[in-house]
Amino acid sequence: NGGEQVLMASHEGKCIRFEEKDVRPMGREAQGVRSMKLTGDDYVVDMAVVKEGYEILTVSENGFGKRSDTDDYRVQSRAGKGIKAGVFNEKTGKLVNLKLFDPVDDVMLIADNGVVIRVNAQEISKFGRDTMGVRIMSFRDAAAKVVSVSTTPREEDEADGEEAEEEII
Repeated sequence: NGGEQVLMASHEGKCIRFEEKDVRPMGREAQGVRSMKLTGDDYVVDMAVVKEGYEILTVSENGFGKRSDTDDYRVQSRAGKGIKAGVFNEKTGKLVNLKLFDPVDDVMLIADNGVVIRVNAQEISKFGRDTMGVRIMSFRDAAAKVVSVSTTPREEDEADGEEAEEEII
């Protein structure tokens, strides 16, 4: 609607939050404007429109992640280098995704070896922006990496429903 804020993240772990109005309208064939200044071989891994009441999830290649508040990411002017979205090192790996999500949602992580897990987002620890996070997904194969993250509406486990029925009877 022209009054939103955009959040973008790069593979090296930099993140920028800027006003949508700073991106001027252009024709379809125009090149566009620079949203984030990248260094070396860095590239953008994710983008989201900031929404009130939502949180930010960062996930690294080696399965580390954390939840944080949108207020931890200050608004900057477009085309800057951004700020650190977390601590990314040899242990954690590089940033894979930065997702905006409703805290009641589930999170799905997909690894390059075909393993998919689904986690209740509220089970992931909440930390400040400049931290490493906790291990969300572990691998038997040391070479495996998280390649994608998705959020999905919370779905009650069948086991949870059965336990609730047993307690009532």
